[in-house]
Amino acid sequence: MNILSRGLLALASLLLIGVFFQPLWKITLQAPQYPEGLGMLIWVNDITGEKPHDLYNINLLNHYIGMKYIEPEKIPELKIMPFIFGFFIVLGLAGAVTGKKKILKAWVILFIIFGILGIADFYRWEYDYGHNLDPNAPLKIPGMAYQPPLIGCKTLLNMKACSFPDRGTYIAAASLVLGLLALGVSALRDKSSEARALQT
Repeated sequence: MNILSRGLLALASLLLIGVFFQPLWKITLQAPQYPEGLGMLIWVNDITGEKPHDLYNINLLNHYIGMKYIEPEKIPELKIMPFIFGFFIVLGLAGAVTGKKKILKAWVILFIIFGILGIADFYRWEYDYGHNLDPNAPLKIPGMAYQPPLIGCKTLLNMKACSFPDRGTYIAAASLVLGLLALGVSALRDKSSEARALQT
């Protein structure tokens, strides 16, 4: 890799540190009994309420309609994700230091695969919470499911649920763009070098 590609890869890797300090996703609920709205933030290693008691109130609503309680300590992905992002930080910095193009390619390909699998797993998680309902819940409506949208807004009974990426996901996306730029710059430099070799 050339200096520019190595610098872009190093920047992409260091940018991922920001994922540990910003939420990845945000789900909000608007309901008549909560006119100010409820918010749930999904972090790389935790799930919290947007406001101090939001997660508690969301779990109360979940109990009422038969959804499982959201208990961050019981969600395995929240234990695994910090190590995955740590792996990408270390791998990217190793590629930037050594200048090995194979590491850059591996970083980009694995990052894309991780992103696809992460979105698929999040959808599966939403589906499980929204469909596997307690048959003894206080409110039972035959055929009703409460899965929030993956991205966008959806009306569920008298509630409006919205789900959107948050700052941590935008940081990860920016990191991937920098990695792709590093790969593109490296490829262009290789083609330029081949063209000059053919001319001589």
